[in-house]
Amino acid sequence: MAGGLFALLDDIAVLAKAAAASVDDVGAAASRASVKAAGVIVDDTAVTPRYVEGLSPARELPIIKKIAIGSLRNKLLFILPAAILLSQFFPVALTPLLMLGGTYLCFEGVEKIWERLAGHGETDADAAHERGEVADEDSITSGAIRTDFILSAEIMVISLNEVADEPFVSRAIILVVVALAITLLVYGVVALIVKMDDVGLHLSERDSQTSRSIGRGLLAAMPRLLSTLSVVGVAAMIWVGGHILLVGLDDLGLHAPYSWVHHAEEAVHDATGALGGVFGWLTNTVGSAILGLIVGSIVVAVMHVIPRRGAAREH
Repeated sequence: MAGGLFALLDDIAVLAKAAAASVDDVGAAASRASVKAAGVIVDDTAVTPRYVEGLSPARELPIIKKIAIGSLRNKLLFILPAAILLSQFFPVALTPLLMLGGTYLCFEGVEKIWERLAGHGETDADAAHERGEVADEDSITSGAIRTDFILSAEIMVISLNEVADEPFVSRAIILVVVALAITLLVYGVVALIVKMDDVGLHLSERDSQTSRSIGRGLLAAMPRLLSTLSVVGVAAMIWVGGHILLVGLDDLGLHAPYSWVHHAEEAVHDATGALGGVFGWLTNTVGSAILGLIVGSIVVAVMHVIPRRGAAREH
C-alpha cells in the first residue's frame, strides 16, 4: 500500500514537473513572440495617448479602458481565431500577410511624417478642443479601436510567425498569453502616461519643496515624453515594416535586398570589434528603415500625393 502511495506521489511529481516545464515553455515562447512585435507595440503605446488629448481629465481613464477592452476583443474574438486557422490550414499565406502588414506599417509611418510636414496631423479630439467643442467620445473610441485592429493584427501575425512550429493547442495558448500580456502592457503604460500630468499637478501644489519640484519636473517632462514616444513610434513602424519586407522577400525567393543588408551587417560587425553586435544591429536597422521609407513613400504617393495633384489640376 505504502509502495503504491509513493508511486502515485512520484507520478504526481513527474506530472507537476512536466506541467511546470510546459508553462515555462509557453512563457518563453510568448516572450519571444512579443519581442519580435516590439516595434508595433511601441507604436501602439505612442499612438493611443493622442486619442484622449483635449478630453476632460475625468474621462481619460474610462476612454482608455473602453479602448483596451475593444483591443482585447479585437485580438481574442477576431484576429486570433483567423490567424490560428490560417496557420493550420493555409500556412503559406503567412508570409504574404506579414508583408502586407509590413507594407501598411511603412505606409503608416511615412504618412505620419508627411502629415506632420503638410500640417494634417490633428486628431478629432484636438480639432474639437480648438473649436471649443466637446469631443464625441464614442467616435474617438471607435476610431481608436479601428486603428488598434490593424496594429493588433500585425502584432498577432508577427507573434504567430515566431511560434508557427508549435502544436496547434500550444500555438493558441501562446497567442492568448501574448494578447493578454501586450494589451495589459500597452494600455497600462498609456494610462500611466496620460495621468502623469495630473500627478505632477497634484505634487506641484503640495507644501513640500521636494514634492513641488518633482511635480513641476513631471509637468515639464510629459510633453517631451509624448513627443519622443511619437517619434519613436514612427521610426519603429518604418524599421519594423522594412525588416518584415526584407525577410519576406528573402522567404519568397527574392534574396538580393536581404543579402545586401546582411552582408553589410556582417562587414560592420567584423570591423567594429567588441561593439560589433551593436553596430551590426544598427546597420540592419538602417537598411530595413531605408527599405521601409522607400516602400512607405511609394504608397503615400499613390494614396495621397498623386490624387491631390490630380484634383488640383482639375480645378
